[in-house]
Amino acid sequence: MIAIVDYDMGNLRSVENALKRLGAEFKVTHQAEEIRAARRVLLPGVGNAAQAMENLRQRGLCEVIRSLRKPVLGICVGMQIMCRRSEEGNAECLDLFDCDVKRFLPTDNEKVPHMGWNRISNLDSKLMKGIEEGSYVYFVHSFYPTLCSDTIATSVHGQLFSAALKYENFYGTQFHPEKSGDVGEKILENFLKL
Repeated sequence: MIAIVDYDMGNLRSVENALKRLGAEFKVTHQAEEIRAARRVLLPGVGNAAQAMENLRQRGLCEVIRSLRKPVLGICVGMQIMCRRSEEGNAECLDLFDCDVKRFLPTDNEKVPHMGWNRISNLDSKLMKGIEEGSYVYFVHSFYPTLCSDTIATSVHGQLFSAALKYENFYGTQFHPEKSGDVGEKILENFLKL
């Protein structure tokens, strides 16, 4: 069973629909025991990183997530809060990935938020198995994780940034695999096989 963590920040319905298409068994929950008992954990997110961290703290889930030793996938804000800190609300985050989250500062009239389809490159992980270099995925974000030793995919929007991260059993995508067509479905399928 996959636990989809409900912390009032998620695009839960689209993640649920993507997992249904893959035939995966899942449960939306904020209960620590159910999250610990799951075979995999998904941390989706849309919204503000500082509010996301506050919601996790109020539900007593920060240490639960940090202590997991099964595959965990954070999506968008769900990945950003797995970084050290975020400029969004000056948030101290879960400190799982060795990078910070910064606000996009347009350098050549790029629009912020970065919204729409963009290429991912420098793919390096089992999460990206079978994904072609330069594949398109769907992004919606105004903040981005910096490049670091945990970077397993990159993208460019004014500057190069981490499109995906991995540290031990923790994975994250800045893009939304659940909204990224066949490429995103393959990435979620890879996650289910980790």
